[in-house]
Amino acid sequence: MDEDSRYEAVRSRDGRFDGAFFFAVETTGIYCRPSCPAVTPKRHNVRFFATAAAAQGSGFRACRRCRPDAVPGSADWNARADVVGRAMRLIGDGVVDREGVAGLAARLGYSARQVQRQLTAELGAGPVALARAQRAHTARVLLQTTDLPITQIAFASGFASVRQFNDTIRAVYASTPSELRAAAPQRRPARRADTPSAGILLRLAHRGPYHAGAVFDLLAREAVPGIEEASGAPGGRTYRRTLRLPYGTGIVAVDERPGSSGSARHRGGWLDARLHLTDLRDLTTAVQRLRRLFDLDADPYAVDERLGSDPRLAPLVAARPGLRSPGAADPEELAIRALVGPAAEQLVQRYGKALDVPCGTLTHIFPEPAVLAEAEPGGTLGALTAALADGAVRLDPGADRDDAQAALLALPGLDGATVVAIRTRALGDPDAAPPDMDVPDSCRPWRSYAVQHLCTAGELEYR
Repeated sequence: MDEDSRYEAVRSRDGRFDGAFFFAVETTGIYCRPSCPAVTPKRHNVRFFATAAAAQGSGFRACRRCRPDAVPGSADWNARADVVGRAMRLIGDGVVDREGVAGLAARLGYSARQVQRQLTAELGAGPVALARAQRAHTARVLLQTTDLPITQIAFASGFASVRQFNDTIRAVYASTPSELRAAAPQRRPARRADTPSAGILLRLAHRGPYHAGAVFDLLAREAVPGIEEASGAPGGRTYRRTLRLPYGTGIVAVDERPGSSGSARHRGGWLDARLHLTDLRDLTTAVQRLRRLFDLDADPYAVDERLGSDPRLAPLVAARPGLRSPGAADPEELAIRALVGPAAEQLVQRYGKALDVPCGTLTHIFPEPAVLAEAEPGGTLGALTAALADGAVRLDPGADRDDAQAALLALPGLDGATVVAIRTRALGDPDAAPPDMDVPDSCRPWRSYAVQHLCTAGELEYR
């Protein structure tokens, strides 16, 4: 989009572009999402930014009315396979907070200076600024939706010190943390403080329509006892699972929100989630992994428009607007499960790490590749887990998809269909299709969604 097109989106308050870009008003010093309900500013007073971090870096603070930092992430970071897209996925997973810019650069195979230059040139902000914006957003959400002590929120958000936390909140929101908490909309009544064991309630935002039923159907059908469960009646189900995270473990629950497919196509919505974490520093990573699992950063408008032009897919798109292509909460786990199928339950019971405190039917964490490689060294499973354990196959958010596919295909016994399933789910590729399926090029770059439509309609069997 050129700047005139962006201004038209702002003038019409078009929510389809929330997260795709941000605009700032020079006369007020505030930046907003395109759908902000405030009075439309004059064109000559408006500046556009690719990221919230770029707007913050230019001295603008977040609008308190539309809360631009709360929008779903740009769908570009899912679709793009270049270094900028890979870097944004890694930053979202918390790599800069845990490993610094040097760690991010090492994962991408570039120097820190090259990563800084490419991100700044294209997005107007470097990795430190992008991670800082993400930390600020996490902190705002916790301040306004939980009763956690402010000191705990500072470290849970990824800040290295309380002073750094206070300075960032003042710079981004022009408020102290206490003022930001007091200004929370519809502040809930005081109650027992949230704790990691009691769970943290969050809303996971998405843009446009969201066909939750098909996603929860798939997750319920695939659920592995011991690490996953789906309970409740269709339309009101809850999906729960255990997670292995960088600093500890977690149990997460996501609700199938009634009517989440919605008729308000330009407003979007959210899924309610509760996170139980043994270490609050894992909060950002856990949220991002849930977002990938439920494909919450997708652009349903672009997907439905492209697939709706195909005669075979048009009626399927009309029947299920906003259908998503689910990803994976743990890419390495997904790869192993794609290979072994129902035998995953036996792997969990034999080699999975038992939770210190079981939670209902959730009793284990899926076994790490290194544990499986030692316990089951033979055959294709042994080859896959050994490759995952020693880094010969990388499936983290910053992995190069083509390199990962080539490495998987080089393993003995892995067929093309399984590799594509891993590429689609574990690597979140929106444009992958089974080798024996003729998906027209007109569906690019959304062939994964075309496959999902055909599977949901019963015209193609799930793998």
